[in-house]
Amino acid sequence: QVDHSIRSLFPKSFKRATSLVLTVMAYDQENDPEVLAVLGASLALSLTGAPFMGPCSGVVACFTQEGKVELNPLVEERENHRAEFLITGVDDRALSIEGWAKELTEDEMDKVLDESMTLIKEMNAAQTDFINEYKAAGNEIRIIETEEGFSDFPAPEELINKIKETKYDAIKESLFQPEKADRNVFIAKIKEELVAEHITPEGTITEMDISNSIEYIARRIIRDSILKEDKRRLGRNLTQIRPLSAAIDILPTVHGSAIFNRGLTQSLSIATLGSIGNAQMVDAMEGESTKRFMHHYNMPPYASGEAGRFPYHPGRREIGHGAIGENALKNMIPSEEEFPYTIRVVSEIMSSNGSTSMAATCASSMALMVAGVPLKKAVAGIGVGLITEDKNDDVYKLLLDIEGIEDFYGDMDFKVTGTDSGITAIQYENKLRGVKLSVLKEAFRLAKEGRLQVLEVMNAVIAQPKSTLPENAPIVEKMTIDKERIGELIGPGGKNIKELVAKASELGKNPVDINIDDNGVVTISASNGEQLKFVKQTITNNFAEAEIGAEYEGKVDKVMPYGVFVDVSGSITGLLHVSEMWEQRTNADLEKIFSEGQMIKVKVIGKENGKTSFSIKGIEQEAELQDKLAHPENFPAPEYKREDRRDDRGGYNRRDDRGDRRFGNRPSRFR
Repeated sequence: QVDHSIRSLFPKSFKRATSLVLTVMAYDQENDPEVLAVLGASLALSLTGAPFMGPCSGVVACFTQEGKVELNPLVEERENHRAEFLITGVDDRALSIEGWAKELTEDEMDKVLDESMTLIKEMNAAQTDFINEYKAAGNEIRIIETEEGFSDFPAPEELINKIKETKYDAIKESLFQPEKADRNVFIAKIKEELVAEHITPEGTITEMDISNSIEYIARRIIRDSILKEDKRRLGRNLTQIRPLSAAIDILPTVHGSAIFNRGLTQSLSIATLGSIGNAQMVDAMEGESTKRFMHHYNMPPYASGEAGRFPYHPGRREIGHGAIGENALKNMIPSEEEFPYTIRVVSEIMSSNGSTSMAATCASSMALMVAGVPLKKAVAGIGVGLITEDKNDDVYKLLLDIEGIEDFYGDMDFKVTGTDSGITAIQYENKLRGVKLSVLKEAFRLAKEGRLQVLEVMNAVIAQPKSTLPENAPIVEKMTIDKERIGELIGPGGKNIKELVAKASELGKNPVDINIDDNGVVTISASNGEQLKFVKQTITNNFAEAEIGAEYEGKVDKVMPYGVFVDVSGSITGLLHVSEMWEQRTNADLEKIFSEGQMIKVKVIGKENGKTSFSIKGIEQEAELQDKLAHPENFPAPEYKREDRRDDRGGYNRRDDRGDRRFGNRPSRFR
């Protein structure tokens, strides 16, 4: 972001190697160092005396739930905001914008830009005062190079004019070839002819001068065609999008796949679902955290027709383009409570001719829906370009859906993603000394028009997430244990949990993953239902706590005249009292209705002093038991005579078989 802020503030012919090192020396966990990074870079460059047309500054602009813009808030205050952008600028112009939003409208973005620029101007003024005081104090500036000392021509002007006289038509013809034609072949032939004509052993002209001259002329041809004729390279009008197409289920064994085409640009995105334990660990200045949604972007050399070495580590393009796709989609991803999976999307660029990051976002949105991820809404993205008249940016043309050459020769790459309701991410950089806010506001409206057209194509292929997960996706369920017993489940050194995982993994082709949070929530990820059932049953038998109102199936352990003792699991047992069997009091013999080992369904109605109480009122049982419960009068308890209740010592037997005193003189069991 710092690079995007300062790069366009140097003359185009400035070629001196410049190293700018930004180091955070201290961080208070409250104030974002991004803002100081831009300000510090600007001040450092200004004090060198380099031809830097600053100063520039940046602000973190947030949009609150109440519809207010908050500038440079504390880090902890941003969590519930609707948007967060790092916006940089110089004078009244924006240099760069990058960040995410939760469906902000274009009018709301106007408000963010206006209020951000007010503070940016104040910060720039403070920098100017500091620089002037520094110079007035007699401090030496080691490099003295002014803008006037640099030319806007990348090669000798005389050479450019000569090539223009002889090769203008050939260069123009090479530019306006059909989209699939490789213009580099035509340019290479022109360069070969010019090298033979202009380079001599005693001359000062180099091959680089010739290449730069050709590119300068090509740039002028493309820009003049757009500004003066409203004509683009492929014959499109300025607001016309290249042909669009999309398809899903491209790869048979992955969880979700989709391909999106815009002209020659093509992205294949693959979505994969994993357990919560697969979440990425992030070690940043703010501390350690986890990330359960990841979007990665790859663009191999073959995508642009090159035979270069395949990159095995992400470069600047991969990191930046992966980030905008992640920002675009992350607020449409369901919460962990709604969808307890780790989600990774990889966008493979198969062919490139501009706006690959936007194609990646479109393909990834569809791939997630194919994988059954319940996205809140589909997300699409599109790029807007800008062509201005040299040294007069009041004359300009905006271009919808820029291709590679328009990005290369243009003045702005303005990428906006969003739903049909609003913006979800922005990544904007420019090659001018900033772009007026009025132009950016116009670009937002144009981007919306394009985004809605793209969404129509995507929705025609898949409009809603699939209602079922792929067969080979992991099955994830949650259960809760008493947080005081987490250590008991894990065991010393993880012994218990490792044994459970090992036994469960024998029931499927993939291992089981079990994660336990500090609140006792156990998340189980299994490859099949048998694994899941085994883990759940094992944990339930040993650790589950009875929940009031929950229904369980349990086994009758003992039948007593006053009720039935039921074992639901190793940790859930209780009494089903006779009063919780029927609405009215009955004189039924429970031993004729229930039997030990019988399976019945019960509901928890009470927990007190470690004892659990059950009820079966209103709960449908198996047919035979249901019939008995419906007619308790068919199973009357035997009548007892007074002498039957005397014990051997002539007293009344007031103890049941469990040795507990229960119901006065009523015997507990017929003897």
